Amino acid sequence: KLLLLVLCGSLLSACGLFTACGSGEREGKQVRIVSAQGSIQAHGEMEIPEIQAVELKAGERLSVVASTSIVGDVVANVGQEAIDLIVLIGSGQDPHSYEPTPRALKDVEEADLVFVNGLYLEEGLLEAIQDTVSMPVVAVSAGIAPLELQGEDEHAEEHLRGEDPHFWMDPNNVIVWVENIRHVLSEADPGSRKAFEANADGYIEKLEELDAYIRERVQRIPENARKLVTDHHVLGYFAEEYGFQVIGAVLPNVSTSAEASAGQMAELIELLRREGVTVIFVGSTAGQGLQKLADAVAGELGENVSILPIMTGSLAPQGTRGDTYLEYIEHNVDQIVLGLSGMERDAQ
Repeated sequence: KLLLLVLCGSLLSACGLFTACGSGEREGKQVRIVSAQGSIQAHGEMEIPEIQAVELKAGERLSVVASTSIVGDVVANVGQEAIDLIVLIGSGQDPHSYEPTPRALKDVEEADLVFVNGLYLEEGLLEAIQDTVSMPVVAVSAGIAPLELQGEDEHAEEHLRGEDPHFWMDPNNVIVWVENIRHVLSEADPGSRKAFEANADGYIEKLEELDAYIRERVQRIPENARKLVTDHHVLGYFAEEYGFQVIGAVLPNVSTSAEASAGQMAELIELLRREGVTVIFVGSTAGQGLQKLADAVAGELGENVSILPIMTGSLAPQGTRGDTYLEYIEHNVDQIVLGLSGMERDAQ
């Protein structure tokens, strides 16, 4: 244990990547975030102004900005040819740590609408635009009850410590996204309402098919082997919907920008030993420092523990499997099934 504590402490210091998410600078600042449902959630600061129709010239399309590649893909499926879409946080970029460029800020300022995930997933982006934007910033996750996480770092801000922003890991939540996007686009461009409605209906059918695919694939995993350990808390909504238990995370927070202590790492290793966990799932946007911490945990647990990659904060590069949200989820489910279907045998 002493060796582990020294190793973890060294990694945390050497990587220099894990600073606390909380910052007093964010206190008291508000971002105008729009929801189709008309509700206000305190930590997400979701306020619902009326969406005004945008005056568009003949042949002109709505100028729309989406924060992440995941949000952008869903917006693109609803808007299709009726919108001009720019995605700010591209493939391989971590939305938690993303800092917008001057070009990105200009794109935001020139847009008719901006779509974000919500619950401060895009921490740096929201901080950068909150005092400058005049258009609605739409939280696609509005209307979804956030999962509450317990036992997180007492020094982290409450909205990062207690509420999980990774809504998209459950396709049923993305159906809510689609409804929100359809509503907002239709209000902003009433002339394209029928197209938005048809596009949304077609995409919802695909999401329902994806939900059925997940349920069929999950049946291949023994119930007592449905235990998830990830680099940070990212699979909570997936676990709740499809009958898994989240055992723990290498970084015990919903943000990769948080910090983990050596003591927390030691506790996690002991927990994984007791639970017979043999797989740690690490996200594609985890970063080198977090990857090293996961490797350290796996190394302490022994040769029977493997690390499997999944996609978390972004889609795959264009032209590869996972470059759409539907394929992204299919890939992750296939990885989870691959990793856990033999866990019961290995644990015996």
